[in-house]
Amino acid sequence: MKIAVMGAGGVGGYFGARLAASGQDVYFIARGPHLAAIRANGLRVKSDAGDVTIKPAQATDDPADIGPVDIVLFAVKLYDTDGAGRMLAPLIGPETGVVDLQNGIDGEDELAAIVGREHVVGGVAYLSAHIGEPGVILHVGKGAKLAFGELDGRRSSRVEALAAACAAAGFSHEISGNIEAALWSKLAMLASMSALSCLTRLPVDQAVREPETLELLRAAMKEVAEVAAAKGVTLPADTLAGFNAVTRGGSNIRPSMLVDLERGKPLELDRLSGAVVRAGAEAGVPTPFHSMALALLKPFVKGGPAA
Repeated sequence: MKIAVMGAGGVGGYFGARLAASGQDVYFIARGPHLAAIRANGLRVKSDAGDVTIKPAQATDDPADIGPVDIVLFAVKLYDTDGAGRMLAPLIGPETGVVDLQNGIDGEDELAAIVGREHVVGGVAYLSAHIGEPGVILHVGKGAKLAFGELDGRRSSRVEALAAACAAAGFSHEISGNIEAALWSKLAMLASMSALSCLTRLPVDQAVREPETLELLRAAMKEVAEVAAAKGVTLPADTLAGFNAVTRGGSNIRPSMLVDLERGKPLELDRLSGAVVRAGAEAGVPTPFHSMALALLKPFVKGGPAA
């Protein structure tokens, strides 16, 4: 497959590198020092699941250099959706699928307004990874999975082809017949863990060592589940129990929003806890934890001095 990775950070860089290592024709779209390092030294992934270096890596900041592709893995920060989305035009052919791997629940609709709904494929990335230094992706732990599916739930040839590529690359994957439920399920985990970690300035397993903070995490996830239910989305039965693995001692998961906070970079807060609060207000469901997190972390949303 010919694959373009829009945003070669933790998510795009990790999965793109694994796909490239397995022989797929992968192009990385990056910028600044990260792009310069990839061009000079290749894209390196350091991971407990095995390191990999793609050298030379096909990398550019201009999608016109690439041309139409089969699949775009769209993995930019949520606040860059509009700008990055408007760069996609040279990559789009008649059957191109743009797999939205962003956090939150708003990305698919935003992309659909730019490239057309027929090109958008819903996606969820499950891993903890970030740029350690320009050209280097750090993946925490061994877990890494992609779930993706057409917005209408059908099994298409393009998602089948992507699944085959993921299998060849050796990482877990799933074609979802209900990608909306998968997006809300991840939001329940990610928005809650990200907010708690940023408020405590701790990795998830350390943040929940106290019974009080563990109960806060449970309450935060329950808020998202209740909002989803009010909007007609039924989360998988194991969603509220799904945090067991990440709360066990030694998991050391640092949500990307915590990494951004520590580095003084802008936060995706408005698309995580903020999305929960807005959806809750529309549905008439109280969201006390996420409203509190939104208020307390708002001074850091646009970035600032490192925490």
